[in-house]
Amino acid sequence: MSKNHSGDKHLVRLQKYIADCGVTSRRKAEELILQGRVQINGRVLTQMGIKVDPAEDMISVDGVMIDKQTVDHVYLVMNKPRSCVTTVSDPQGRKTVMDFVPIKTRVYPIGRLDYLSEGLLLLTNDGELGNKILHPSFGVTKTYEVKVFGRVNEILLRKLRDGVQTSEGFLKPKSVRILEYLPNKTWLEFRLTDGKNREIRRICEACGVTIDKLRRVAIGNLSINGIKPGEWEYITKKQLLEHIGINKDGSPRKDAKEFFSAKKTLNKNKMTKISKRTTAKPADSEEFNRYRKGEYYETLKLQKLAKEKREAEKKAAEKEGTTFVPSFGKTSVKSVSDQQSNFTKSF
Repeated sequence: MSKNHSGDKHLVRLQKYIADCGVTSRRKAEELILQGRVQINGRVLTQMGIKVDPAEDMISVDGVMIDKQTVDHVYLVMNKPRSCVTTVSDPQGRKTVMDFVPIKTRVYPIGRLDYLSEGLLLLTNDGELGNKILHPSFGVTKTYEVKVFGRVNEILLRKLRDGVQTSEGFLKPKSVRILEYLPNKTWLEFRLTDGKNREIRRICEACGVTIDKLRRVAIGNLSINGIKPGEWEYITKKQLLEHIGINKDGSPRKDAKEFFSAKKTLNKNKMTKISKRTTAKPADSEEFNRYRKGEYYETLKLQKLAKEKREAEKKAAEKEGTTFVPSFGKTSVKSVSDQQSNFTKSF
């Protein structure tokens, strides 16, 4: 165990070793260390920067010894549904993606899709590979289909493509194209390589565009085709590397392929013809701001949580043999129904 032995090839950073053993992600491993839940040779160490020798040091997490050599790595491809969080557990008691994966092997999600986003999510206990997939330097393309309120015209499309400057840096997608015009909404396809937190939502908000639905359809050439929301499938490491387009060492494969969508780009002439036939409002109209997460989306979230709470209370009452009396708290059924009704009438 050391803080400095940079020249010793046998030493690895503690948080990396914990992730490689399949306990959790590297970021979460850092939290475990700071919380004093990790021991090295029987001693609790909470400082960062510690390196360990896996052949000599005994490492335990929450009192359980871990050993990279005994880990059988597994890989899962999941179609994450809306209204669940991308974490192993949630202090607020919300449904997590792990509720859909009832397996004994301890796995965790690679990257995140926020509460209201859906689509392709990878779960594994292979922390090293997970880090390669996520890191921007490996250039893995993620493909998203995004439905926004209103009509996206050529000028607005150019703004989305050009990127935006934010307090956390410049955000620019690899590509953006229009897939379909609905009566009052537009389907877009975004492709990203950076994978920064809430990147698409932040780009859209900066351009005055409000998102209705966001789903990740592919990572590299790996897609969710054939997997229903809430369902998942096993995949081998070889298949995963091949579809994502990286080698075992993380370098890009020369034969790497990106996801090919069967949905064609809406061309300029068709955009013009449709625009002349309809009276849809521009996607950057301030009218759509009321449907952002602060209002409509927050209501949907509260409705989901209220429903789960009522179901839990009902089960508890049945178990105790008492009469179930629903408690709606601040979010009443009436308020949710009214807002949904108003939302439907608006479109």
